[in-house]
Amino acid sequence: MIELRNVTKKYGDMEVVKTANLCVEKGDFVSVLGPSGSGKTTLLNIIAGLLSPTRGEVIVDGVSLYGLSLRKRAVFRRKKFGFIFQTFNLIPYLTTVENVEVPLYLAGIYKKKQKMIASELLEKVGLKDKLNRLPSQLSVGEQQRVAIARALANNPQVILADEPTGNLDSKTGKEVITYIRRLNEDGGTVLLVTHDREMASFARREIKIVDRRLL
Repeated sequence: MIELRNVTKKYGDMEVVKTANLCVEKGDFVSVLGPSGSGKTTLLNIIAGLLSPTRGEVIVDGVSLYGLSLRKRAVFRRKKFGFIFQTFNLIPYLTTVENVEVPLYLAGIYKKKQKMIASELLEKVGLKDKLNRLPSQLSVGEQQRVAIARALANNPQVILADEPTGNLDSKTGKEVITYIRRLNEDGGTVLLVTHDREMASFARREIKIVDRRLL
């Protein structure tokens, strides 16, 4: 489903990602484990079509991602990927249900259906009684669950999670990673990057970054 072929990313003379080769099959749950500054987020952004590699190729469902124009790549990314971030990236003046509706609005879904889908997803992550709360009225764990619901809004084939438990305490982090594992058990493909060995162990397959190389 996702294949990296000799992917390298350089900034000037510094190689941030060194000759990465990786294959993620449909339904897999892969964690990429490495310390802060090891190139994990750069690698994830390359896979997501957000950051062009200096060399190499990213293939997603048989499509060469960086062979697409910027516009076509954006459309492809919106259909294929859901994103979960460490910092949640919720819009502070929108309610929980409105935050989940954002990608549906961008996809051109009509308003009534937006509300229905968003409400169902929030119920799925245990927030059906907090649809009209603002992010500031939620705990950090609840905010991350809103972010998970938003990531699922367009029914993506792949969830890309960038340190999704990095701002959470241990108990809340385990709750969130359990939600992510359930997405995988329901048939979703998950690629998680983390510095936390315990969180990485929830995946089916663990890959380490050592000296900016995938092992």
